[in-house]
Amino acid sequence: MQIDFIFSILILIFSVVIHEVSHGYSAYLQGDNTAKYQGRLTLNPLKHLEWFGSFLLPLMSYFFGGFIIGWAKPVPFNPYNLRNQRWGEAIVAIAGPLSNICIALFFGLLIRFGILTQFGQAFTYIASTIVFINLILATFNLIPIPPLDGSKILFSILPYHLQNVRDFFERNSLFILIFFIFFLWQFVIPLVSWEFTLITGLVA
Repeated sequence: MQIDFIFSILILIFSVVIHEVSHGYSAYLQGDNTAKYQGRLTLNPLKHLEWFGSFLLPLMSYFFGGFIIGWAKPVPFNPYNLRNQRWGEAIVAIAGPLSNICIALFFGLLIRFGILTQFGQAFTYIASTIVFINLILATFNLIPIPPLDGSKILFSILPYHLQNVRDFFERNSLFILIFFIFFLWQFVIPLVSWEFTLITGLVA
């Protein structure tokens, strides 16, 4: 179990780093250099990790919930520098979960088409863990609760007369997020398991 946990933490760390770098590059390609100037367009984990989201939360979620979830320090960007003022922030937001989905698809299809079986069960197991963790990250971050990416996507399409909804979520985001993680996440796990089976052909 200890080896499984260490592997899972390492996979989580590199997955959240790729997630955050994807945000930064998305903003950079739209004309914002904030992440570049702050040295965040790098895969060096030390530039991205934080104590709570990258270490304490994964430990808590693993030992109390049986799954691993976490995040890295958000990559900064200035929405006023984005060329696309209407959808730019949503594009930056969706780049993170999309990177995790691409990772899950890559390793998941290697499993589905039996490419990894010739290297032994260990490689298939590691690839399965990569797929599952990245699907968890993508699904978790698409939830429309600030500061998760899903909230930025939601707020981009939210009509102006519903601005009070955004204000409520932003004021109470920490409490809503903690409540969701510890009381509602159990209803998301079946969705992640279904996604895993759909991509890999294996039972989660």
